[in-house]
Amino acid sequence: MPDERIPGKLIGAIVAVGSLAFIGILTETVMTVLFPQLMREFNVDTATVQWITTIYLLVVAATMPLSSYLNRRFKYRTLFLAAVALAVLGSLIMIVGHAFPVILIARVIQGMGSGVATPLMINIILEQSPKSKVGRLMGVGSLVITVAPAIGPTVGGAVSSILPWRAIFVIVIPIILLVSLPVGLKCVEQHRPTEEARLNSLQFVSIVLALCGLVMFLNQAGVAVSAAVSGGSATVSAVFAVVSLIVGLGALLFFGWSSKRSFSPLIRLGWLRDPMVLLHLIAYMLLPIVGIGFGYVITNVAQLSLGTSAFLSGALVLPGALIGAFFAPVGGMLYDRFGPVRPILGAFFAAICGPILLLVFSMRLTPVTLAGFYFIFGFGYSLGFSNIMTNALRNIAPQFMPDGNAVFNTCLQFGGAAGTALFSTILSVAQAGAGEEGGATFRHATAVGGSWTFATMIGIVAIAICCLIAAFRIGAKRNSRL
Repeated sequence: MPDERIPGKLIGAIVAVGSLAFIGILTETVMTVLFPQLMREFNVDTATVQWITTIYLLVVAATMPLSSYLNRRFKYRTLFLAAVALAVLGSLIMIVGHAFPVILIARVIQGMGSGVATPLMINIILEQSPKSKVGRLMGVGSLVITVAPAIGPTVGGAVSSILPWRAIFVIVIPIILLVSLPVGLKCVEQHRPTEEARLNSLQFVSIVLALCGLVMFLNQAGVAVSAAVSGGSATVSAVFAVVSLIVGLGALLFFGWSSKRSFSPLIRLGWLRDPMVLLHLIAYMLLPIVGIGFGYVITNVAQLSLGTSAFLSGALVLPGALIGAFFAPVGGMLYDRFGPVRPILGAFFAAICGPILLLVFSMRLTPVTLAGFYFIFGFGYSLGFSNIMTNALRNIAPQFMPDGNAVFNTCLQFGGAAGTALFSTILSVAQAGAGEEGGATFRHATAVGGSWTFATMIGIVAIAICCLIAAFRIGAKRNSRL
């Protein structure tokens, strides 16, 4: 029998590298709950302020395609130190920045750090874990990351009630330097040799253009619709949206075409010919639209419709996100024991009940029901989400795992960026022409926007469930032939 014990250094490496992603997601969710305050401080509207979150997620998504190249070219410890440096630099700029564009630059730098750290953690787990423990360790990796959305809104609300919001970044720097850095230097190990991989710059530029174009399309389409609803001019935004869509789709098609013909592609995509893996990937991209976007929706509906404080709106996210985060390793253990079908589908059939209940009670919500229904979603989502990538990557050849990891993590972050842009657009459209923030008409309009958002969430989760069911049917047919 092989030694199936989990090495202590592996756990330390997961915590050290994952904590950097934790810091990035924590600050992202902290900023989300502060959107109303930031809108007043920087004199920007809802569609503009959401770029603090969207640009972070977009940069993370744009950095992750490099992870396959970085994983082959550089040692893990070098990548870890680069992620630490980027996280600290971004936090320092957030502390001293007093203009909205400077804040966005800081988020770009922090996004690059998280874009290096997250796939690095996944690669360490996949390469260094005992085979019988992969599911639970992927759950632990998910726990490291998903605890951040659980406590982020509460931290943001609590800190902003007693300190300036920049104090959050003063706090995280010592955590990075005194906890993440020393643990990582001691525990991050190299188990495979590096290669003389080459960076395909043209393909990298094309995938960045694709991601930026598609997210800009969502954002500008929303601005155009919002302007049209409120009686303003939507021509410029509409043209920009169409151009962004053309650029995004064109760049994505070029990336796929050039990858097939390149001797050294940025990401090897041949494994996507497997329809079962492709269906897993589609579900893995769709679900973060809801999972990450929920933090924005809950906190803003609570403040702008129900009239709660920033602290209370952040606290509403805590129960569902925290219980879901700590159940992620449980989902991994269920996967290791029962396989993929029941743990994954059961989790998401439970999760979809949350937005269904939110839609049914959307015009009669209270802070308690808002938190309770989100609790249902958060529990199911975290129980099953990390198992989707685990199951997909187990069905591709080991030499393509870095490529699969890069694609799955890129789609996760793109889904999150798209979700924030999509849901902020829906709320902006509903709020258009509804008067000043705080008025009865504005609160009602926000509640209506919330109901539209919850209906959209139901549709997205339902499509993801259908993709997973189709994938499992393909897998079952393959197994029956063996």
